[in-house]
Amino acid sequence: QVQLVESGGGSVQAGGSLMLSCAASGLRVSSYCMGWFRQAPGKGREGVAIIGTGTLTTRYADSVKGRFTISQDNAKKTLALQMNSLKPEDTAMYYCAAISPSCSVGKGDFRYWGQGTQVTVSS
Repeated sequence: QVQLVESGGGSVQAGGSLMLSCAASGLRVSSYCMGWFRQAPGKGREGVAIIGTGTLTTRYADSVKGRFTISQDNAKKTLALQMNSLKPEDTAMYYCAAISPSCSVGKGDFRYWGQGTQVTVSS
């Protein structure tokens, strides 16, 4: 049974940093496409970043390029999202997701989802 548990969210001022972590059980993080998505109140779900298998290709939403970095730790079975230079518009619930046939940051076709961790950025 696959389980994804996010942690690391919180409240931070604009310009600050946070690192989100996703603990994965029931699957090997290096064997599948994994990603981070977010959803702000009143808005639809948005892809933030994905990391593929093999060459570990990464893709980012234009809104976070240069500020966020996705990575995986196979030994710890975790997926991480380092978020720097945070902006108020980054405020959202952030979700970890695993196993996607398309492995596209623009598609939410992931099979497994975590419960989310809240990120709040104040100006």
